[in-house]
Amino acid sequence: MIDAHCHIDLYPNPEKLLRELDKQGITVISVTNLPSHFEMGLPHFKSLKKIRLALGMHPLYAENHSEEFSAFLRLIDVTSYIGEVGLDFSKEGLSTKDIQVISFRRILKALQGKKKILSIHSRKAEREVLNCLIDFHAKGAIFHWYSGSIKLIVEIANAGFFFSINNAMIKSKAGQARISKIPQNKILTETDGPFIEIKGKPVKSSDVKEIIIYLSQIWNCSYSKTDEIINNNFNVLLSSIR
Repeated sequence: MIDAHCHIDLYPNPEKLLRELDKQGITVISVTNLPSHFEMGLPHFKSLKKIRLALGMHPLYAENHSEEFSAFLRLIDVTSYIGEVGLDFSKEGLSTKDIQVISFRRILKALQGKKKILSIHSRKAEREVLNCLIDFHAKGAIFHWYSGSIKLIVEIANAGFFFSINNAMIKSKAGQARISKIPQNKILTETDGPFIEIKGKPVKSSDVKEIIIYLSQIWNCSYSKTDEIINNNFNVLLSSIR
């Protein structure tokens, strides 16, 4: 199983969770919101084989970007995983729109020529994010919890990018509609934990099995075959940084 986007550092007991995930053998990309958060967590991830820590600069933390950017540049070669990065033009992020765009473009410029996997935030800014990625010839990008137009899905997929879908998406009509339009070879699973809850408790990486079951039903194939497809997709993504 693969959890391509979660926030381990935001759970109540991250160290305990890391030990559990390591025992379960789940492949996890744990994103961060700022370079200072990444640097704080890094020592706890170094001995883990399947759990990766991503270097982030979350768009909703835009007011911290200028003071954190030197750390981002200093840490950029410590990991092959970048995230959470991107743009957020929702009401929550609109006031820092200009800062976000400058920062995201600086990030993509700094990543040029480097083999990285990017976990992308694109709420209400999907077209702008795609244009930025294309402008800087980015590869290996994953649109996490995509909530944009269905028409744009084809363009994103044709550009070679992936989508990570979560437990909330499979339970909403809008999410289901988007999932139905994502090419099978461009789908990954995620939890975005702890921001999604199942039965009143924060989602766990093992809960991606619920997503695999859903996909197996709409794809009309077995659970094991669906799991294999998602793993193959992830391996294709990994090949872009090797």
